[in-house]
Amino acid sequence: MREYTTMECTVCKNRNYRTETETRGPGKLKLSKFCKFCRKHTPHNEHRK
Repeated sequence: MREYTTMECTVCKNRNYRTETETRGPGKLKLSKFCKFCRKHTPHNEHRK
């Protein structure tokens, strides 16, 4: 089953992106994304509601 999760910036803690992930997956998703608040690429962690 897939569900929506938000991606949270590790630097400024803003939640910028929403992505769809598998609930039975191996663990938390970690991606390098562009943060419009920091104005640079930063690591983003999965944050479930």
